[in-house]
Formats: sequence, structure tokens, C-alpha cells
Amino acid sequence: MIQLENSVTHALLESAEKSVLFTARRPDIVMERGEGMYLWDTDGKSYLDFVGGWAVANLGHSPAVLQEALSRQASTLVHASPGYFNKPMIEFAGQLTGVSGMDKVFFASSGAEANESAIKLARKHGAVNLSGAYEIIALRNGFHGRTLATMSATGKPHWKELFAPKVDGFTHVPINDLDACFAAVTNNTCAIMLELIQGEGGVHAVDEAYLYGLRKMCDMYGMLLIFDEVQTGMGRTGKLFAYEHYGIKPDVLTLGKGIGGGFPLAAMLTLGKYDLFEPGDQGGTYSGQPLAMAAGSAVLQELLQRDLAGNAERQGSYLVKKLKELSGQYPITNVRGKGLLLAFDVPEGASTELSAICLREGLLINSPGPSTIRLVPPLIVTQQHIDDMLLILRRAFVQLQSF
Repeated sequence: MIQLENSVTHALLESAEKSVLFTARRPDIVMERGEGMYLWDTDGKSYLDFVGGWAVANLGHSPAVLQEALSRQASTLVHASPGYFNKPMIEFAGQLTGVSGMDKVFFASSGAEANESAIKLARKHGAVNLSGAYEIIALRNGFHGRTLATMSATGKPHWKELFAPKVDGFTHVPINDLDACFAAVTNNTCAIMLELIQGEGGVHAVDEAYLYGLRKMCDMYGMLLIFDEVQTGMGRTGKLFAYEHYGIKPDVLTLGKGIGGGFPLAAMLTLGKYDLFEPGDQGGTYSGQPLAMAAGSAVLQELLQRDLAGNAERQGSYLVKKLKELSGQYPITNVRGKGLLLAFDVPEGASTELSAICLREGLLINSPGPSTIRLVPPLIVTQQHIDDMLLILRRAFVQLQSF
């Protein structure tokens, strides 16, 4: 049986080599199914998932509520075209604006699309209200997506020349440096765009005083303040939205990843006074399509009913405590983050090897940098799951130290 399963995996990997465009280095495993906190590959091996599909699987893998919502909606209406309202769109829009404190929403299929929409809205605001201003200030080491415009907004140094020429009009400043941001403002600046916690950048949060300063700056000059909560939104940080930690409200809020629980869905929300698009300015074939709306509504209701944001806060605090205890035995430093968006540092260059060892041991973790490990498990994680993860992490550190 094992040989048969291995031959199936081998055949699948050979097929992938022939037909799947290379964009990432992936391990020689093929994921086949998932349930709750676990994934299984085609060899039947299980993996405790502390990556969560890159902060996507907030409800865990293949949650029943998502299965039921999609099945129910698929039996009624799958797609009606973006040229018409549909009932799930209207219902979910009301639910989402109701909990977010925003007034209007545009639906998309990915976080990059949501951020692209925010960029367009900021430039529309600049054209209509700021004498043609179009420049956007963003943060170094931020991440906003992989379209050309969102790559231009992203502050990754090694992306600077990739796919040049980029979209013009973006200035990058250091995180938590209010003076640098103030100095970057010109008559052409229409918005400031940032993540409240830089996920891909290594899990670094903005300071409250800094964010307060940005809010005052935007109010002073009439610029939009855009919060990219694609990764931090929908309960990830211990509150439904990360901006609630600061008590500072944005003009534009973008969501993605966990909003669909695994179904492709994203959203850009804004205040009513910035409802500025004219017909033809913005759209998308799958914007507000019924299946995505049903998925989003089911995920949001489950998050609220089960208080999964509260669970993220409780379990995140427990995990931080245990990681700090572990740092007395193993080379773990700078444990940081909020809720279940956490990271810690290891010796320079060790993070990739540590992740690979954990994979062999049946644990999925992420290394966004050569010395950083990121943990973004589903929000359904329990203390027992965390204890199991820490046990595997201990074994991995022992193996790492033996090389």
C-alpha cells in the first residue's frame, strides 16, 4: 500500500513538473485533504498546520459551515454577472459594513485586487478633491500584493527593479518614523497606505502614537488613510479588525485571506463620503458573486458566534508565554505579534532549515525571512494543539543544533 501511495505521489509530482508553471520552490509532497487543524498528503501523512494557508483558513480546513453554505448557494445561484445585484451580495455587504464601522464595500477575489481598488479610490479622491494629487506613501518592508500597482506599493527592496518599469507614484518610508512620513508629504500626496502589522515583512507592528500621528496628518491635508488588513483582519490579531487595538479608524480598509475561509474573496471598504467611483471606473467579473458572498457570510457569522477573535487572543497569549519559556533552552529571540499573528527570530540563516525539519516531523510553519519564523494557525487552535506544536518544535531544534 505504501509503495502504491508513493507511486501516486511520484506520478503527481512528475505531472506538476510538466504542466505547472514554476513560481515557487515547493517540497516534494502533494496535499490531498484537510480537516480542522490538520492537512494530509497523498502518502497519508498528517501535518499540524500553523501556517493556515497563509492566514486564510481561519475556521480550519474544510469547515462544515463553509461546506454547507457553498452547497446551499450552489443549488440556487452560482453567478449572475456583476451587472446585477444579487441577494447574498446585499446581505453580506450589510453584515460587513455593520461590524467594520465602514459604510460602503467593493468585493473582489484577492487581497491584491482589494488593495488595487484602494489605490484607485485614493487616486480618484486626489483627482476629485485634491487638485489631481496621485502619490501614495507606503512603508518599507510592507506587502500589498502581486499586481504591478500593489508590487509598486510594496516596500520590498529586492522587488524594486522586478518587472520594471513599475507603476509610478509611490514613496516608501520606515515604519514608526513619523518625521520621515511627514517629510515625504507633497502637494501630490493623496493617501498613506500601510499594514498595522507587517506580516510578510516579519510581523512588525506600528506604534499607537505613530498611527495617531498619521491619522492627524491625513486629516490635516485631506489625504486618505488606508489600512491593509488583508492578513490582520477577520479576528487574526485577537480583535475582529486590528485597528480596534489602536482605536484609530481608517478612511479605507482592505480585507482578504481569512474573510472567505479558503474561498477566494476580498473586500475594500470605505466611508460614505468617499463613494466616488463613476460607472466604468471600477469593476470585476467576479465582484460580489453569490458563492463568494455566501462563503463570506458564513465565515463572519461563525467568527462572531464562536468568538474566534477572543480565542485568538487567549491562545496567542499562551503561545507567546510558552515560546518565551522555550527561549531559555533554544535559540529563540524577539517573540512578537498580536493574537495568532506571531513570529520569533532564530540564528541568521537557520529559519529555512528549521521549517524543513518541522515539515519532516509533521508541522507546518513559515519562514518569511532568513532569521524569522512566522506562526499563523487557524483561529480554532486549542492549547493542546499548541502543546503538540511546541513538542515538535523542540525536536526540530535538537536536530538543527546537531548539524
